[in-house]
Amino acid sequence: MNRRRHHIVIDGRIRRTSTGRYVDRLIEHLQALDSYHRYTILLQPDDPWKPTAKNFSTVSCPYPQFSVNPLTELKFTAQIYGLKPDLVHFTMTQQPLLYFGKIVTTSHDTTMYRFVRRGSTPMLLYKLKIGLYSFLVWWSHRKSNKVIIPTNTVAKEFAQMQPFVANKLVVTLESSEPPLSVPAQRPDSVHPNDRFIMYVGTAFPHKNLPTLIKAFNILHKQDPELRLVIVGKHEKHYFELIEWAKTQPSYENIIFTGFIADEGLKWLYLHCRAYVFASLSEGFGLPPLEAMSHGAPVVSSDSSVMPEVYGNAAHYCKGNNPKDIARAVSEVINDENLRKDLIKRGHERLKKFSWRHMADQTLIVYKDVLGDTTKD
Repeated sequence: MNRRRHHIVIDGRIRRTSTGRYVDRLIEHLQALDSYHRYTILLQPDDPWKPTAKNFSTVSCPYPQFSVNPLTELKFTAQIYGLKPDLVHFTMTQQPLLYFGKIVTTSHDTTMYRFVRRGSTPMLLYKLKIGLYSFLVWWSHRKSNKVIIPTNTVAKEFAQMQPFVANKLVVTLESSEPPLSVPAQRPDSVHPNDRFIMYVGTAFPHKNLPTLIKAFNILHKQDPELRLVIVGKHEKHYFELIEWAKTQPSYENIIFTGFIADEGLKWLYLHCRAYVFASLSEGFGLPPLEAMSHGAPVVSSDSSVMPEVYGNAAHYCKGNNPKDIARAVSEVINDENLRKDLIKRGHERLKKFSWRHMADQTLIVYKDVLGDTTKD
């Protein structure tokens, strides 16, 4: 029996976004895992990524990642049909409403359902947007043959929200990166003798940074020399956070670094007393794993996916309780035995995760949807 060489299209437009590491590592490892089937990767027009495998090619996709423009929708749909794929993997839930081929969809989390600020948006328009988003996720899952989820926690959340999707869900755990290979270099904003705890990431509402700062107010009273270093590209949410932080008693001991290069990030990981993650909702939660890879002890909220991903390698607290966050941080930074134990457990926990294994599991999903039962 002759085996058919299928054409698989992967939507990689998010490759350079905050959630893009997933698709970047997926296409990197698929090149080593599958030399038989033909792959086309959709990329933004200015994305320089180039494949190394002969059976991989790229196509410029000039359409925005998030759009409800009918004309854009039709053009994107036409482009995909024009590629004549046997399977399309949409690496985010947003996808053309009118594409009906074989589909694998990756849905990263349920955060949008619970942690979107209305801001100055009129209530009617806000409800319309949330309703449209909910419909798009529902419809994408309806059309999909399989839905890939990064954790069992998120899979359960979607199964409760959309019972019809339960038998389509496949969990493929993500992974951390190895420690940064660049030489560590102290950021100018941090003094070499500073004792500090740190956070790295966005300032989106679900990251719960105001509660972290309230916890730091308590810690600052107990330990006036302790500092909080918050790393992240300054954008709308960070500017709002900084303005609010100015009203807090511990503000003078908070360092907002903005974006910093890998050399500075590595130095912070290596020298912090603890990495603190007060997030209330994640799909996988990579930053604490990166902190663990550099030997930083992790304090994490016990919300969402965190206990599933970090296991016994984090010291947990109630993310919505500033006093409990302060309690957990104080225990870690003041108990050297606890710090050493967490660092050891962190290195062990990292062995559970592998991008190559994630890509291998994804390839199995492709073959299942395509009816390809052969082994390479």
